[in-house]
Amino acid sequence: MVALEVGKRLRVTPLAIPEVKLVAPIRRTDPRGYLAETFNQRDLATFGMDFDAVQDNQSLSRPKGTLRGLHFQIPPFAQAKLIRVLCGSIFDVAVDIRRGSPTFGRHVSVTLRADGFEQLFVPVGFAHGFCTLEPDTEVFYKVDNFYSAEHDCGILWNDPDLAIDWPVSPNEATLSDKDLQLPRLKDISPAFTFEGAARASA
Repeated sequence: MVALEVGKRLRVTPLAIPEVKLVAPIRRTDPRGYLAETFNQRDLATFGMDFDAVQDNQSLSRPKGTLRGLHFQIPPFAQAKLIRVLCGSIFDVAVDIRRGSPTFGRHVSVTLRADGFEQLFVPVGFAHGFCTLEPDTEVFYKVDNFYSAEHDCGILWNDPDLAIDWPVSPNEATLSDKDLQLPRLKDISPAFTFEGAARASA
């Protein structure tokens, strides 16, 4: 995919599922260090990411191989996310769960590192999860809707239908009891539909 820039502030690369994007704020450096705009709503909108962040979340994962996911919230509390790593690195995954989408059930993955300074934009209609590649990894992400326990859902991280090549085996992964009991994609109720499918059938 081709990376596109806005001014000298931001570089955006659509991934294999183009709604999911790699966002790289451009650092301006001098002998003192650097300065960068890590979030600019107007610049994101230039690339089709209408993202009105309302909540920031931050996690610390002590063990290497900590796996969180695959998570999403259903409407009316569905969330888009903008994820970055503050310390360490992660294998980050977004799964298309929009019924009728040509990429339904497929995923994209990237490695995000604190020193790489990149972020992953995950839109509504995707499940998200990550696995830490280093101990003491800190992840920070913005969301455009508030957390709602009643609307919090997920998919089993190693659902064989998803065929995600995680960097850890089931014996190596550290997961919460909740994530170990999540259903497979085929067993969840449809929560999202692909807009293009509705237009095509009209």
